[in-house]
Amino acid sequence: MSTAPATRLEVPGGAGDDVPGPAPRSAGGLDAHRDLPRVQQPAWPDAGALESAVAELSALPPLVFAGEVDRLRGRLAEAAQGRAFLLQGGDCAETFADATADAIRRRVKTVLQMAVVLTYGASLPVVKMGRMAGQFAKPRSSDSETRDGVTLPAYRGDAVNGFAFTEEARTPDPQRLVKAYHTAASTLNLIRAFTSGGFADLRQVHEWNRGFVGNSATSAYADLAGEIDRAMAFMAACGADFDALRSTEMFSSHEALLLDYERALTRIDSRTQLPYDVSAHFLWIGERTRQVDGAHVDLLSRVRNPIGVKLGPTTTPEDALALADTLDPEHEPGRLTFVTRMGAGRIREALPPLLRAVADAGRTPLWICDPMHGNTFTTASGVKTRRFDEVVDEVRGFFEAHREAGTVPGGLHIELTGDDVTEVLGGVEDIDDAALATRYETLCDPRLNHQQSLELAFLAADMLRGR
Repeated sequence: MSTAPATRLEVPGGAGDDVPGPAPRSAGGLDAHRDLPRVQQPAWPDAGALESAVAELSALPPLVFAGEVDRLRGRLAEAAQGRAFLLQGGDCAETFADATADAIRRRVKTVLQMAVVLTYGASLPVVKMGRMAGQFAKPRSSDSETRDGVTLPAYRGDAVNGFAFTEEARTPDPQRLVKAYHTAASTLNLIRAFTSGGFADLRQVHEWNRGFVGNSATSAYADLAGEIDRAMAFMAACGADFDALRSTEMFSSHEALLLDYERALTRIDSRTQLPYDVSAHFLWIGERTRQVDGAHVDLLSRVRNPIGVKLGPTTTPEDALALADTLDPEHEPGRLTFVTRMGAGRIREALPPLLRAVADAGRTPLWICDPMHGNTFTTASGVKTRRFDEVVDEVRGFFEAHREAGTVPGGLHIELTGDDVTEVLGGVEDIDDAALATRYETLCDPRLNHQQSLELAFLAADMLRGR
């Protein structure tokens, strides 16, 4: 088993950053998770190679800075109070091969377009967060995969092994952790350039959306686009400073699945002497790894990042409260996000008891909806997919449940791509079962394509207006 080096780099916070809140639970015990149950971890075949990769990662510069993390925590605190809305979107699983400038630009463009529509619908700032620059690993339902009598390790994402069904590709390789770091660094560099260099100009993003509603299939959304047009014209007539709207913030996030990677990128902030996971601004714990007495919850309970937890339909109020007590013992604003993934057929019965119990306990986490994972199924031809109508219905059920409970529906968590893939059934293009094979490109779960993502944004904007 690998161990972290004794010396850890300090993380510069930067001038003018928000003042951090309370220290995480037992921050000094960053290696306590090693003695706890560890699930969904690769079976690394060479302990020495893992040790070497972890040591290399531990010496590399941070991917994000502590001050940025603190700023995001403040933004999420606003969203939890209903004064902002979170949009988190990106690939199901990033790949090294797809970390190109064009692919990253298309994903960023899609998130920006969605954010403009949601901003108008909510009349609130939209916090933009990518499932980008670190989403290189995925949990699996089985450790192995069998084809034609041959059994090999399951594909766990490019940070662990390759997708090709060969023994060489499927053998976990710790050097892939290092490649994941460098790919994340180049991705973050591009995201920062796109969002600060004029690509995110509000006027340009709105023009992209006008192109979307100009299609006859999407003309139903022309009224809302027209309202945004008039709002933009009003701002211009009032002398609005559009130069100030040429850039925007976009934060990074991924599932904190690979414990060796996350521990190696946990560093001590030079301002506060507190630990931050500098692999991303925001980390979340998955449905399969949220055991309160497990290694994932323990490690993330000790870092200063805002933390998310996926909650599926079997989550009990006791589960939610135990996670809140462990991950956010100080009730710190912006610290804890609950990401509900119930399924369209379950959310209206499964979510309200959790909302009531958490509110009755005096807690105000940020609640956001993942309408993707609970609606996955396999077609008769063996293709994993989702129905767009069910994705929309889960979002609708999410808003209904919060309205009934008197709590705040604070955001959306979407698996999407900026490409014109055919992985999710339905939408304005009316993708059917036969069309799935046309451009089915995901290596894990099906994603909304560019058109479906924008359609969801327009539909969600209407729901936000009624919030």
